[in-house]
Amino acid sequence: MAAGLNDRHVREVRQGRRRLATMGQTGPLLLLLAAGLTVGPGSAGAEYLQEFEVRENVPLGTVIGYIGQPKSEGQMPPPAPPYYVVPVANSDVDCDLVVVPTTGEIRTNTTLDRETRAEYSFTAIPVTMGENVRVVIRVLDENDNPPTFPASFIRIEFAENAPRDAKRTLAPARDRDLGRFNTQRYEIISGNTNNAFKLSYHRERDEVLYLDLQVNGVLDREITSAYSLIVEAFDGGAPALKGTLQVNITIQDVNDNQPIFSQGRYVATIPENATVGTSVLRVFATDTDAGRNGEVRYTISRRQSDREQFFTIDAKSGEVFVNKPLDFETKDVHELVVVAKDNGAQPLETTTFVSIRVTDVNDNTPTISLIFLSDDTSPRISEDAKVGDFIGRISVSDPDSREEYANINVTLHGGDGHFGLTTRDSVIYLVVVRAPLDREQQANFTMTIMATDQGVPPLNASTVFVLVVTDVNDNPPVFAQAEYSVNMPEIAEPGYSVVQLRAIDRDAGENAEVRYELRHDPSGWFKLDPVTGLLTTKTYVDCETNPNPVLVVIARDRGTPALSASAKVSVTVSDVNDNEPLFDQSYYNVTVAEDTAPGSCIIKAQEETFNAPVEPLAVRRRFLNEASLTTLRRLLIEGERRTKELFCPWPPFFRWATRAYECSNCHFGTGVVDRTKQKPIMGSTPTHFVDWMAPRSGIREVQK
Repeated sequence: MAAGLNDRHVREVRQGRRRLATMGQTGPLLLLLAAGLTVGPGSAGAEYLQEFEVRENVPLGTVIGYIGQPKSEGQMPPPAPPYYVVPVANSDVDCDLVVVPTTGEIRTNTTLDRETRAEYSFTAIPVTMGENVRVVIRVLDENDNPPTFPASFIRIEFAENAPRDAKRTLAPARDRDLGRFNTQRYEIISGNTNNAFKLSYHRERDEVLYLDLQVNGVLDREITSAYSLIVEAFDGGAPALKGTLQVNITIQDVNDNQPIFSQGRYVATIPENATVGTSVLRVFATDTDAGRNGEVRYTISRRQSDREQFFTIDAKSGEVFVNKPLDFETKDVHELVVVAKDNGAQPLETTTFVSIRVTDVNDNTPTISLIFLSDDTSPRISEDAKVGDFIGRISVSDPDSREEYANINVTLHGGDGHFGLTTRDSVIYLVVVRAPLDREQQANFTMTIMATDQGVPPLNASTVFVLVVTDVNDNPPVFAQAEYSVNMPEIAEPGYSVVQLRAIDRDAGENAEVRYELRHDPSGWFKLDPVTGLLTTKTYVDCETNPNPVLVVIARDRGTPALSASAKVSVTVSDVNDNEPLFDQSYYNVTVAEDTAPGSCIIKAQEETFNAPVEPLAVRRRFLNEASLTTLRRLLIEGERRTKELFCPWPPFFRWATRAYECSNCHFGTGVVDRTKQKPIMGSTPTHFVDWMAPRSGIREVQK
């Protein structure tokens, strides 16, 4: 209600009061309706508040109260009637209530509904002077509304592996009543098989009781795939009103069940001549899961069985077929491991065994089984095997009928008498060495084992094998020559190839791999390649130091123990003229009597050369002043000087020079002793003499 009236409204009220006083009648209440009109203390003095309460749904015409009655004893009463009633704009006062202006009585004009309107308010203006009375009527709640769900049923889902207390929030039931008449609790009335679910609820600030559906046990879709719960909401009335909700729950499948075969083992029989594609049997497995989790596919575990893929299986139907030709003699029973796997995201699987027996339908020759007794079971024998050593083990069987071939004759062909058979029970035969072996003479033997039964006509089978004789280190290397003689120049550079040595070892493998070693080399001039056997120089050689070095070379194989051989290498170093000859004296002086007989040796000059002689004493000498020594000259290979007849007055002294090719000179001086006492006279003949000179130096003439 506003604090005061506008002037027009005030005038209307005052005029009404005067008319009412003049008329003196108690006619119908004049209602002054004004949109937005409020009357309060501000317009006509202080306002008196008078409040009433009435329960909703009371009968029509029920008296609510009287305007003007005092609130309590001792309190000043409100102004007495009659009144003008001014309702709140747009209110339902005129429709829902009846106000008697003359008495101030207020009664219901319709069935009140708190949920529609919880309060009524209007102003009563006394016709006589006095305060305005503001009247407030509150409608009290009754439990006349049940809790109501937004929908009568809902659908929800839970995974079957949902944990305990997993929940889904349900739309709550709403009650238009207040307080204890509002929704107070929820209950599952029916459909909760095995008490699988429970309800939980709580109230929020908006006074709504919110509801959750929770898992209360273990869900198993394969046992119960769906639930239909009846949930009721109760208020606090007496009796309580209720609302009902149907909750349809679908349990979602989880791949928690593996396929299960109808049998733990399947057995079938099929002849060995069954064609490829022949059906053998059918396996069947079921999976209690739903959808893809329950779709079963079949496979044969190749890792555990049937690696040769003799059989195949239809992935959908589980039917087993022949995939390859069968052979009773090779394998008469096939054990298959069949796997059934579902199609879940994380598939589960189970296995079963399928035993397929192959029946015999044909005859066969004997079967020979040969096992060699070498370390790697290959057909080989060492050449140092002793007579009587075992090589292999032979067993013979009948693939078709084992009884028919109980008596079989086994023979060995080939081997050149080096091998034979032995047996104790005519069931197991052993191949043995009969004669010594030599791999270098024969490295392998081709032999045939033949087995013949006692049937009529007899059947036979044979097998051929090549027996390899393995090497032992029983042959040393052998040089192509026991002694090598080679020539080489003295001027050879380091690295010069002297001779290629080669030794052959008749053994094989490492036993035949030859390595070379230079065992004796006093000069230290040579080196030997250990692999190729090439002998080369590692430094310069010197004929004058050692013109004929002799080396010892070793060839050794790589066997265990190693065998070796040796060879001698004689090297002749060809000399080159790289050293000059030297006389033992640079000057020879001798005195000779003038009557010395011709041919007498008066002096002997010797030279020493460091070159190797081409032939003994092949040193050439020449006198350098032969023109003046015609009477005293004779060149001998021994280097001696002999006389002719000497008579005075010849010069009493001779001097000459000689040269040794190629290199050095020496001087000779000869004094003549006069036996006739005549004084020697030196003539003016030119005398030629040369001191020591380098080889091929020129000679000068000196005049005296």
